[in-house]
Amino acid sequence: MNVKSKEKQENSAIELVIEVGAEEFEAAVDKVYRKNRKNIAVPGFRKGHAPRKIIEGMYGSGVFYEDAIDELYPNAYAQAVEQEGLDPVAYPKVEVLEVGKDGFTFKALVTVKPEYKIGEYKGLAASKEEVNITDEDVENELKPFIQRATRLVNVEREAKEGDTVLIDFEGFDNGVPFEGGKGENYALELGSHSFIPGFEEGVVGLKPGDEKDLDVTFPEDYSPELAGKAVVFKIKVHEVKEPQAPVVDDEFAKDVSEFDTLEEFRKDLAEKLRDRREHAAEHAFEDAVTDALIGVLEVELPEAMVDFRADQELQEYADRFERQGLPFQQYLQMTGQTLDAMKEQAKAAAEHQIKSEMALDAVAEAEKLEISEEELADEYKSLAEQYGMEAEQVKAAAPAEDVKTTLLRRKAMGVVKENVKAVKPKKAAKKSAKKDVEEEGASAEEAPKKKTASRAKKGTSKVGEAE
Repeated sequence: MNVKSKEKQENSAIELVIEVGAEEFEAAVDKVYRKNRKNIAVPGFRKGHAPRKIIEGMYGSGVFYEDAIDELYPNAYAQAVEQEGLDPVAYPKVEVLEVGKDGFTFKALVTVKPEYKIGEYKGLAASKEEVNITDEDVENELKPFIQRATRLVNVEREAKEGDTVLIDFEGFDNGVPFEGGKGENYALELGSHSFIPGFEEGVVGLKPGDEKDLDVTFPEDYSPELAGKAVVFKIKVHEVKEPQAPVVDDEFAKDVSEFDTLEEFRKDLAEKLRDRREHAAEHAFEDAVTDALIGVLEVELPEAMVDFRADQELQEYADRFERQGLPFQQYLQMTGQTLDAMKEQAKAAAEHQIKSEMALDAVAEAEKLEISEEELADEYKSLAEQYGMEAEQVKAAAPAEDVKTTLLRRKAMGVVKENVKAVKPKKAAKKSAKKDVEEEGASAEEAPKKKTASRAKKGTSKVGEAE
């Protein structure tokens, strides 16, 4: 391999003209011949035994050239890049210029990291939300525990919205029962909207032992065999149950938590909520700092660099689905998304990520930040504990230079944050941020979904599929 020329091009690209000599090319051609001859039939020879010269005579002297080039150019490119001290940030654009028995020459357009510089990064302004926990917030944290402790109690009265009724039902289309329209001892929460419109409303007002013929019409967007049809459901009510909430006192706290008093329980809920909101607020603040930092970064990103990073992100995303047994194309069909749309989203995220890394690298360089061996060892120990691995396994999976880069950027962010001017977010943004924090903080245990809603989505019966 020989680099014949190296020229700087536009858009942070370097053009290399690389030559592969005759000896190396001849060896690759012969290797390709030996690999492929078993698939080539030549009259007068047993399949796989035709001499190379005979095959070249029949199909041309360059019959094996293309495969030989494919065999050689990746390694030749890698050697050239290393020799010239380049750090590619995208796939190269490769073009073969000459090829013959004396070897081949190809051109590689190598995209490298662009030049960039950072402006004044001390004294930047970034919004930071102040976290406050109100009594109302704590009451909202209590609600899921109260809901789980709520019991259904039989009552001898007419059913109303919010009650759960135990019913038998069967649907008839012109007097003929239809598939999926029957249920026995079915627990239906009135007001859950898990059945087709008009069904639950028709049960309101019935008492235990009541029977009724209920006229309803299926929605137009229902399954084809029932869409828009007027049918009759025969209903019998066995039980009416009303929700009975627990008394929220010290005994309640003992039943649903590890605490002996309601006051202790409330205090714990408030502290956990504060921790969640502060964690989310800190993340939001760091995002705001990053955006402000990018704002003083001077750089022109080459499109090839952004495309390459976006492709990497998409591939990792697809691999995660594949590991879970869901082909990525199937996921796209299920969600109604297109690969092009996802690529555009990935490109926007990739551009932001690249710029944030460059900005932090610039700060680390300006501050002359360094990572000591002790800091590196501590990080490996922390990663090992986090992932439940041995330290040596982590070191094998995460090269020291990559870990040092991460730590340097973390230090750089610390410098910027120490010197940032934290400002209160605008009122509208604050409301939105608070909602996001609460949604992020809600756990499955603290915000359980109603069983009836879950059941409806699974479609226990056809009647319950039309929500």
